[in-house]
Amino acid sequence: MIRTQSLTKHYGRIRAVDDVSLDVHEGDVYGFLGANGSGKTTTVRMLLGLVLATSGTIEVMGSAMPRHTLDVLPQVGSMVEGPAAYPHLSGRANLSLFDAMGRGSKRAGRAGRVDDVLDRVGLGGVDRRPVRAYSLGMRQRLGLANALLRSPRLLVLDEPTNGLDPQGIRDIRALLLDLNAAGTTVFVSSHLLTEIEQMCTRVGILDRGRLVLQDHLDQLQRPTGRVLLRTPDPERAASLLVGRDVEVHADHLLVDAPDAAVLNARLVAAGVRVDELTPERHTLESVVLAASTASSDRMERA
Repeated sequence: MIRTQSLTKHYGRIRAVDDVSLDVHEGDVYGFLGANGSGKTTTVRMLLGLVLATSGTIEVMGSAMPRHTLDVLPQVGSMVEGPAAYPHLSGRANLSLFDAMGRGSKRAGRAGRVDDVLDRVGLGGVDRRPVRAYSLGMRQRLGLANALLRSPRLLVLDEPTNGLDPQGIRDIRALLLDLNAAGTTVFVSSHLLTEIEQMCTRVGILDRGRLVLQDHLDQLQRPTGRVLLRTPDPERAASLLVGRDVEVHADHLLVDAPDAAVLNARLVAAGVRVDELTPERHTLESVVLAASTASSDRMERA
């Protein structure tokens, strides 16, 4: 659905994006994760043909970009660097205007399309106040509504939950997952680990312009080979585990034990009460930190 090869962008001496090769599959909810200033928005703008790459290639839905922008973009819904809107117009008027400006858009059914997307993003009950009176969260919802107007095959969203309260974040997450279940590929650029972790199937991690990791989320969060043990008898449990790698914490132990069932049987046989015994998994935070550190080390050696 999105494929780049050695995508690079220079601004003078600054290399904002450095040799990035993305591979976004059809049906993905792809999380493009990186700190603010890591080059995410520049990459997104190149994908949409808004900024020309210094070098490298881009394909979106099998077509080279920006050469085939006019054919590709009508099938893409996007929101980049915050929602665009005319501040003196209402949200409904903005969407009607944007729909009219769309290539191949028809007047018939326009009011229904606008009402539908406003309802889907939680703005259906908003009155005719101008957009300049909207909160940041309402503007974000309006931008997402605009991205959905053409029932896109691909959604490309840059920080879509910026400015939303927790309920709004949950609403947008649920909407994006529903759209994906109905066949829309979703590409979300974000610096929020929690949002990527709760929503995405595949993840690309950008660090100072370089793609340092790209994989399925469940593979990144694979088991570490240790188990988390909660017991009211921590000292007795630790005494039985001499010779193993054991970390003792205030409310649990982490034990090097590839087979949790064998460990459980040993503890129970010795009379140790086991409240919880679950495999420890890598967290997305630990994966990001490790990948960023490794990238820094490589850059320093270079």
